[in-house]
Amino acid sequence: MPSAPAPSDVTAQSLYAEHHGWLRQWLHRRLGCSHHAADLAQDTFVRVLLRPQVLPTLREPRAYLTTLAKGVVNEHWRRLGLERAYLDILAALPEPLALSPEERLLLLQTLHEIDAILDGLPPKAREAFLLSQLDGMTYEQIGARLGVHERTVKRYMAQAFERCLALVE
Repeated sequence: MPSAPAPSDVTAQSLYAEHHGWLRQWLHRRLGCSHHAADLAQDTFVRVLLRPQVLPTLREPRAYLTTLAKGVVNEHWRRLGLERAYLDILAALPEPLALSPEERLLLLQTLHEIDAILDGLPPKAREAFLLSQLDGMTYEQIGARLGVHERTVKRYMAQAFERCLALVE
């Protein structure tokens, strides 16, 4: 096993060269699919590239990669769950209402974008937004459901709308 380079010697290239195979195997053991493992290993290294300021101080590269990979795996499972739920709903639609493959793809991409936008919200704010927008509940009903005051629901909704507007712009 190669020794870990000194912290000041770590670059994205050296991290990839020394640990990509190990990370792919680690992901394969968790996912049971070599193709998904390869994809998620690449996604993990994309995250490394997005945080170059961490590399010069990196002392435990595998621990760092494991932490990033766990987040990538969680997103993968959440995305699969979202797709599965969407496909179940589509399967239940009567034939005349069924969407074309192109429409399905567009709708699925939009769902992923909405999920990413809402991901940054606190859990109760996210739930309040979904209850309002998807279930059509009033702020009073949402407050009762979440066990908070109506003004708190208004604050949650403002957070959600601000996040949506900021990311759309």
